[in-house]
Amino acid sequence: MTGVWVLLGTLVVAVAAGLLLKARNGRVRAAKPAATARPLPAPVAEALDPASAVTLVQISTTFCAPCRHTRVILSALAEKTDGLHHVDLDVTEQPEVAQALSVLRTPTTLALAADGRELLRVGGVPKGPELLAALQPHLTGIDAR
Repeated sequence: MTGVWVLLGTLVVAVAAGLLLKARNGRVRAAKPAATARPLPAPVAEALDPASAVTLVQISTTFCAPCRHTRVILSALAEKTDGLHHVDLDVTEQPEVAQALSVLRTPTTLALAADGRELLRVGGVPKGPELLAALQPHLTGIDAR
């Protein structure tokens, strides 16, 4: 009988963990003040577009299937939105970049201002309209092309 209770408890914990992870996937989070103060790694700093109000830096790895889906969403969003630029940074060969940015999973999307300040981040595949709504205060005159 004890084995049944252990199995039942394990299933409850697994379902709760799965629901928590699903709820957090793709959620837009505002940057923490400590994240905005730290210097950017060189590959990220070089990827910033000074002509754009916001640069979306997608942190990816080579064999990440959700990263491909994220790339499609962010590229389309950047193409149709003035002041928004998208860069996909593969950190497979440079894990120190992910470590410096406190990235624990791929894909992770960082929205960076032209001066390098982190505005927000998304862990997992972002939802385009939700991300655009969160970025709206940082973009001057959003205009669909």
